[in-house]
Amino acid sequence: MLLRDAIERIVLDHPGYGYRRVTAELRRQAWAVNHKRVLRIMRQEARLCQIQRTWVTTTDSRHGLTVYPNLLTGLELPRPNQAWVADLTYVRVPTTFVYLACVLDAWSRRCVGWQLSSTIDTHRTLAALDGAIAVRQPAPGLIHHADRGGQDASGAYTARLTAIGAQISMSANGNPYDNAKAERCFKTRKREEV
Repeated sequence: MLLRDAIERIVLDHPGYGYRRVTAELRRQAWAVNHKRVLRIMRQEARLCQIQRTWVTTTDSRHGLTVYPNLLTGLELPRPNQAWVADLTYVRVPTTFVYLACVLDAWSRRCVGWQLSSTIDTHRTLAALDGAIAVRQPAPGLIHHADRGGQDASGAYTARLTAIGAQISMSANGNPYDNAKAERCFKTRKREEV
């Protein structure tokens, strides 16, 4: 009963704690207890954490803007600045979400331009692109690949790409694998959210 009371106090103090964190906290309080026992007790007492994940949409591909073909399919990349991939993701902070626009070199997977903002708009993605252009100064012929989001297909964004002589490439509709190089960069960051 003392162990059940200790678990209940921890769960009430920290509603987001699962059985692993509860077990760690019990050990910090000098309890010699196994995580399997804590899990069993939390199940019996209906104290398991039920976090509702929030889905944040960062791509709105239903727009009337020009959509370009995918130029990266089967392309070998022998050197840097041959192709860039761009994407948006969200980062959870304690009270809200912020959005990260990122441009990566597809050859090295290095972030060459980024911008953090509380809103999703073309100005933020354009700032990330401008940062990448300033740092890398790419030669004409660069392939710039992104998903079909309105920010990446906007007139200002495509005009900037055209001005530097870049070829514009976009993912197929509803196919996240076409922009996998950019998505892979964000994969671990989404799982590390607190």
